[in-house]
Amino acid sequence: MDRLTAMRSFVEVAHCTSFTKASERLNLSRLQVSRHVNEVEAWLEQRLLHRTTRKVSLTTAGEAALIQCEKILHETLALEVASKHHTPSLSGTIRIAAPIGLTQNMLIDAVEAFTDRHAGVNVQLFASDHFAQLVDERIDIALRYTEQPADNLIARRLMNIDSVICASTEYLNQFGEPKEISELEKHNCFLHLEKTHWEFIEGNSRRTIAVSGSIKANDLGVLVKAAQHGKGIVLLPCDLANPLISQGSLTTILNNYQIPSSTLWAVYLSRSYQLPVVRKFIDFLAERWSKDINSLK
Repeated sequence: MDRLTAMRSFVEVAHCTSFTKASERLNLSRLQVSRHVNEVEAWLEQRLLHRTTRKVSLTTAGEAALIQCEKILHETLALEVASKHHTPSLSGTIRIAAPIGLTQNMLIDAVEAFTDRHAGVNVQLFASDHFAQLVDERIDIALRYTEQPADNLIARRLMNIDSVICASTEYLNQFGEPKEISELEKHNCFLHLEKTHWEFIEGNSRRTIAVSGSIKANDLGVLVKAAQHGKGIVLLPCDLANPLISQGSLTTILNNYQIPSSTLWAVYLSRSYQLPVVRKFIDFLAERWSKDINSLK
């Protein structure tokens, strides 16, 4: 039995929750994929999938096996890449999902630089602050701010990004500058998505402050504009805030308090990493964004 091929079939079935869809993606017959999964189950001596006429789902043993199989496939592919002494010309399409602000502020520049270097590459960008469904939306790479990526995904850390609280000089002159984080409850604080609080680090613990304001948005760019117009206070990642602070359109406040930083990861399914263009783009981002982004305060 070719265990790597069998594992690839098992992983694809697990992600697609369908033998038919998995066979289409792998360009194999449904019978071949079914045999591969049976071989993996015989090898591990465990039932990995619940099978019904309508649905395929993982057993408890299958959930554990999926994580390990993806790691093995990932390491195998990484070894194959490392063993090659030359890189052929790249071509193909990459489907990338990323937060809106990151896409507009940093990712588009990286994509332009990458496609300038590799003329045969096309990129499809899906900007949203909601996590994309990698299987259903056929996403090759998702960029996510998270403390710990999901176990069923392969992840590569790209960088840490600090956050700061900002307001315009106009707002602070009119409403006063808060000196303690508890004072934020009395100010007009702009919120991203459905958040109702901001977190701060005090010693070895975190403190949560409830905030509210006149504007909520799923796009940080909207909140930045409102803050620049002197309407309120906003919490921003430093990749977005630092240029505005340098220009003087916003200023940081509450600098004596530490805000938890965010870790940016590239996450992907094991089958996506089989594409040379995907591997190369992730390496490109890791090199381009190798330095963490700290606050200017």
